[in-house]
Amino acid sequence: MIKVAVCGAFGRMGTIIANMVQDDPELEFIGGVDLRAGEVLGRPVVVSEELAAFLEEKSPDVLIDFTIAAASVQNIEIAAAHGVALVIGTTGFSEEEEERIRKATDGVVPIVKTTNFSVGVNTFWELIRHAASLLGDYDCEVTEAHHRYKKDAPSGTARTIISILEEEMGAREKVYGRVGMTERGDEIGVHVIRGGDIVGDHSVLFSGNFETIELSHRAYDRSVFARGAIRAARWVSGQPASMYTMKEVLGL
Repeated sequence: MIKVAVCGAFGRMGTIIANMVQDDPELEFIGGVDLRAGEVLGRPVVVSEELAAFLEEKSPDVLIDFTIAAASVQNIEIAAAHGVALVIGTTGFSEEEEERIRKATDGVVPIVKTTNFSVGVNTFWELIRHAASLLGDYDCEVTEAHHRYKKDAPSGTARTIISILEEEMGAREKVYGRVGMTERGDEIGVHVIRGGDIVGDHSVLFSGNFETIELSHRAYDRSVFARGAIRAARWVSGQPASMYTMKEVLGL
């Protein structure tokens, strides 16, 4: 059995993940961490300041973190210092925070870190890469939509899409929305929508003269991200210390 702890255990994603871990015959849910103490599924949830003591007492094999960037960096540093493998779904890290994560985990523990754990989205990224490699002279527009409480914009998934486009088509100026008198140049248009309880919609439009191709992915339930995180937790335990993405987990 792979022992799993969850950061953000009382959050929307944390609750879903804890339940999925509990139902998985290969995994054992041992508790979690959040802003307040309590219990989830009869397992202890401690406050963030007690994470180190919690890890020493419970000795999890994997820590899954879907929280916010500032909290996640601290959780990663503490977990890595205790030799705990990591699955990180938090987005919105600054360059400084990304460097802290690299320093904490490099050669120390295996970590699966990605901006989206959905199997569908990871396949979507590969389709975008292939299309971009064939459509280098086409105009590109990226649109994403999420619920009204999402803090980072554009989403981590959209940022990954932009990175893929630039890897295949070359660096382009990013234009975040448009207003006034504008004329399109060699750019990637990026458009962000926030409202209601939208789980996550992403689309990429490739437009040339006389034709347009649009690729899109829509998530209808957060369980798709949780399922991917569970798959990553099963995979990462026992892997060599390195930084991985879902590409390695899925063998893409």
